[in-house]
Amino acid sequence: MRLRGTTPLPAPHPSLAWRGAEFCVVDLETTGLDLRRDDIIAYGAAIVTHARIPCGRVAYGLVRPSRPVSVPALTVHGLRTADLADAPTVDEIAGDLIDLLSGRVLVAHAAWVERAFLNRALRPRGLRLARATVDTAALLRACHLADRDAAGEPNLEAASRRLGLPVHTPHHALGDALTTAQLLLALATRLETSHAREMPRPLTLRQLCAISRHHRM
Repeated sequence: MRLRGTTPLPAPHPSLAWRGAEFCVVDLETTGLDLRRDDIIAYGAAIVTHARIPCGRVAYGLVRPSRPVSVPALTVHGLRTADLADAPTVDEIAGDLIDLLSGRVLVAHAAWVERAFLNRALRPRGLRLARATVDTAALLRACHLADRDAAGEPNLEAASRRLGLPVHTPHHALGDALTTAQLLLALATRLETSHAREMPRPLTLRQLCAISRHHRM
C-alpha cells in the first residue's frame, strides 16, 4: 500500500546480487495485532551484509506505548505496560529505525505485520518503507518447507529447528530477529541453488523480493 505524501526510504539497487546487498531483519513486539491502533513496544534488528550476520550489528530497544498492553499480547512476550514506563516513545526512536532501514532491504517473518507498524512509525517524518521486502514465511512456502496442514503463517521456531538452525530467545524482539536472519540465509541459499540450475547469473534482489511477493499469504 502506498502512503500518500510520503517518500520511500533509500534501498539497494534491485539488480544487485543478494549476496552483495545489506538487509535489515526486524522483529517487533506490540500491544496487540490491530495494525491501525496498537503500538510498538519493542524492536529488534539484525543487519545481514554479504550473506553474513556480524555479531556487533544488532539493535534492541523498548518503546513506551500510548495504550496498555493487551492480555493476549502480554501472554506472548511478557512485557507489561509498567515495564515500558521509562522507555522512549515511538517518535523518539523513529530516527534509530530510519538509520537501521535506510539503504537496506527489510526482512521479517510474516512481514506484512512489521511493514504496517513501521510505516505508521515513519509516516510523521514524511517517510515510508521502500517497496523491496523479503518475507521469510513466504520463502518457506517457495522452498516447499511450510507445513501444509498448519493454518496461517509458518511457525518461525519450528521452521528453524526443522532446518537445523538455532533458535534465539523466542518472542523476544532481538532473539526473533536473529532467528529470522539465520532463516533468511538458509532459504536464500536454497533458492540460489535452484536458480543456478536455470540461469548462470546470480540471484538478484529483484528476483528474491519477487519470489517473496509471489508466495505471501
